[in-house]
Amino acid sequence: MTAPPPPASLARPLAAPVLLAVLGGGAVGTLLRVGADAALPAAPGGFGGSSLLVNVAGSFALGLLVAALWSRLPPWARAGLGAGVLGSFTTFSALADSLWQLASSGAVSLALATLAAHLVLGLGAALGGLALGGRIARHAPPPLTDGSDE
Repeated sequence: MTAPPPPASLARPLAAPVLLAVLGGGAVGTLLRVGADAALPAAPGGFGGSSLLVNVAGSFALGLLVAALWSRLPPWARAGLGAGVLGSFTTFSALADSLWQLASSGAVSLALATLAAHLVLGLGAALGGLALGGRIARHAPPPLTDGSDE
């Protein structure tokens, strides 16, 4: 049995500006993440404060961006800011590594509390960003683009 072809939106190649925006945004997000990790280093087997701060801040920023600006931005900007900057700034792999280090050092309770904190605070921050972004969007002038310039 053969799989059906992908939807047309996934079958076309990405435009060069979109790829370049993700690449540039990814570099910026990675540098921001490294800076946060350097500013708030975690002791081996200890709580990763920078991961929690980064993931909560990134969740809020993405919620705010989506609600306030998403429809006003061209595709390359959405990709560069969303997948690029915020995708590399907030990384699931850093959380997974932190949880693994905590659990393997015997701090299973701290690992579970860290996971719960990331989920609850991240979701709360995203909802807060969406709410604030929605308020901003309601008071903003009409968008410059209708999003059809993909």
